[in-house]
Order: sequence, then C-alpha cells, then structure tokens
Amino acid sequence: MKMLTLGPAGTYSHRAARSVADDDEIEFRESPTAIVEAVAGGEADRGVVAVENSIEGSVTESLDAFAGYEVAVVKEIITPIRHALLAQRGDFELVASHAQALAQCRSYLDANYPDAELEAVASTARGVERARDDPSVAGIGHPDNGGEGTDLQVLAEDIQDQSSNATRFVVVAPLAERSDAGSKSSLLVYPNVDYPGLLLEMLEPFADRNINLTRVESRPSGERLGDYVFHVDVEAGLYEERTQKALADIEAIAEKGWVKRLGSYDSETVLN
Repeated sequence: MKMLTLGPAGTYSHRAARSVADDDEIEFRESPTAIVEAVAGGEADRGVVAVENSIEGSVTESLDAFAGYEVAVVKEIITPIRHALLAQRGDFELVASHAQALAQCRSYLDANYPDAELEAVASTARGVERARDDPSVAGIGHPDNGGEGTDLQVLAEDIQDQSSNATRFVVVAPLAERSDAGSKSSLLVYPNVDYPGLLLEMLEPFADRNINLTRVESRPSGERLGDYVFHVDVEAGLYEERTQKALADIEAIAEKGWVKRLGSYDSETVLN
C-alpha cells in the first residue's frame, strides 16, 4: 500500500498516518490538495489529511480539495496535539511553523516571546527543519522532535493555548472504495440556488429523522460571490434507511446542483 501524508517526516499528519500504515508505505507531499489529487488520480492507495482542529477550526484547503476531486473518506483519526517549542538556543529571533500551530500557541508566544517574528510554513516539521538549519529560528512541533540525542533543545512543552487541543484527520481512498457502512458519514451539498430559508430546509430532513449533525460548514463554490458548497458530517451511516430518506430530500432541494457522498466510516482516537 502507498500512503501519502503531509511532509516532511515528523508532522502530526505523519504521526496519524503511522497509525494505519507502516513507515515503508508512507510517502510525503507538500499540501492536502496534492495528497487528495494523487489519490483521486490513482497515484496512491490512501492519503491522510487534517480536516479540523478543536481550537482553530477547519482546514479549508482539505475541504476545498474534497469538493474538487473524487475521493472517498474511509476512516477518521482523532489525535491530541502536544506542541513544544524547539530551538538550538533560547535567544532565537523567529518562530516558524504551520499557520494552525502558530495560532494554537498564540497566547504562549505573545506572553513569552512578544518580540519574536512569526512565519507560517507548510508544516510543523518544515518549521522544525528551519530550526535545525538556523540557530536564530525556533520551531513548533511534537516534543519528540527535540531533546537528548538531537540538535534541538525542547525549550517548553505543551505550549498550546488549550489543553484539550486535538486534530481530526481523515483517511481518503479512491472513490471506488467508498463505503456506506460506518458510524459517521460526510457529505457535500451544492444547492446552486439561494433563497430565504434554504439552510433551514437543508437541516430539517436530518432533524426530522433524529440524525445528529456534528459539523455544518460552508465554503465558497468558486462560481460566483455568495455561492457556497456545504460540508456536512452526520452521526449515521449511509446504509441506514433514515439517512437515505434524508438524502433523498436533500437531493430534491439541490436538484439544480449536486450532492456528493464522501462515504461512511468509523473513528479512532490515537495517542502519539
């Protein structure tokens, strides 16, 4: 199996991927879009991408990739996030990390390093690489990336603003492997219409059948200003009759647009 995830080695995405694939099966890409595109095109069997963080919310690039490419979601991985400040020395001038990690540690950085410049890079591991190469740069990453036996000091651990910080990853597969079985399902709805009460009409089919919505989010469709694709996660499998009936109602509402079933899947919490 060929598994793709956000690189370089050592990212939180890499850690999530290691819970479902061996190290020799994992390869790296530089963005969620590149991962989803490669899986959709048959270049890889699986991909792991982050979709949501408990502090900073959704990873919008991943959501947009799901709308732009044909893939299936086959598993959910929840992993607690432990951020550490890593540097060769304590008098660094710049902190480099993924934009979400910088935001998740905003209070700590403001309180302890108010004069440090912040730079967003492609991944937490890329920031740690910068810190290894340049003593004036600190990175934010998992504490295992530094400490004894490495060229980086762990200056502080658990610097995230919320102790409950966790990220939701999903495993994507080719569309042919989409499953209707699982405890959760993900859907995309593009109504291609706009009128008062549209969102209420889209929510009622789920409420009427006692289906819990764990996430509803809109993303620009790219077609025109004010036009949106809705990303919906529900606590029900696509195999269930209630889900099928709710989706029949949704498809009638979105008859001028489309409804995309990403699939049903189960969730696993991974400590790393």
